Amino acid sequence: MPSVAIIGTRGYPSYYGGFETAVRELVPDLADEGWRVTVYSRKGATRAEDPNRDDRIRSVETPGIERKSLSTLSYGLTAVLHAAKERPDVALVMNVANGFWLPILRLAGIPTLVNVDGIEWDRAKWGRFAKWVFRSGAKWTARFGTQLVFDSHEIGRRWMQDFSRNGAYIPYGGQFVEHDLPLEDGLAHRSYVLMVARFVPENTVQEFFEAVPLLAQEYDVVIVGSSGYGGAFDDQARELSARHGRVRWLGHVSDDARLFSLWQHAGVYFHGHSVGGTNPALVQAMALGAPVVARDTVYTREVLANGALFVRPTAVDIVDAIRELASDGVKQEAFSLSNVTRAREQYSWRSVNSGYLRELSTLIGVTR
Repeated sequence: MPSVAIIGTRGYPSYYGGFETAVRELVPDLADEGWRVTVYSRKGATRAEDPNRDDRIRSVETPGIERKSLSTLSYGLTAVLHAAKERPDVALVMNVANGFWLPILRLAGIPTLVNVDGIEWDRAKWGRFAKWVFRSGAKWTARFGTQLVFDSHEIGRRWMQDFSRNGAYIPYGGQFVEHDLPLEDGLAHRSYVLMVARFVPENTVQEFFEAVPLLAQEYDVVIVGSSGYGGAFDDQARELSARHGRVRWLGHVSDDARLFSLWQHAGVYFHGHSVGGTNPALVQAMALGAPVVARDTVYTREVLANGALFVRPTAVDIVDAIRELASDGVKQEAFSLSNVTRAREQYSWRSVNSGYLRELSTLIGVTR
């Protein structure tokens, strides 16, 4: 029975972000295939009584420093040290910041499959030190990672350009719902504007917030997300919700059923992410048929193809595009159908999990 250690997420099951979503989807399939799975976690990030927990999955909590600039490095190190002692057949490592610790796993004889995520050192939310950490971690990942995973073709191109490393293309997946989900109280199908994002500058949060007062004159506006640490964006969202009767700020929503309903019934989903590859929230919105207005980037165009209106990151352009799509029911349904179809063809969890299983098996010489 092959064994795998998963390092670099907040744990299992966790609902924090894309890595955590991928792990929630992947590990039951690995267990079904006969793998012994250990997921390293952080204190307080998971709940033992979570109904979505699979009892076949072992969860190991290691210590770390709960500070924005040190948490990934510290938890990654303690998880790697623990895994090096246990010597699983292979390690799945998330996040290039953990690249500093890959030599430890190599010395222990553990091959590594590393999901590099996006180009973290391009993100505006990070200060100079954090950007140096991610860029340096990427260099160590390029040197010591046994095999790499890129969640978009564009990310793969950047890694070949910057670090002369290739790898496997494995994107994120979406869950499909074949029935109408219950509407959020007070909202109507295709009548509201939705934004779902972590509150960081590169997600076009400021520009969308500047557009909200104009949008709220005509539509209900639902904002899902937070910074995770409080701050100016959270304060702005709170003020917008208090000042405008048609604006709702829901904070971070970890209830998938509620979030899926918001995407399924939205009139327009605004996706402002500008840095990264295949964004998990965008793929999930597509799988649920949300009509999309997206910030125009190489990443959003790769994922959406022709299934969205693409805009520059200005409040004026955002308002104009959302008004255009919200007022055109035919275009809304065309985008909705296009996005569901593309998600089924390109971004299903079945194909994503098969990709990880293939790469992990190859690293330990298992033929399946």
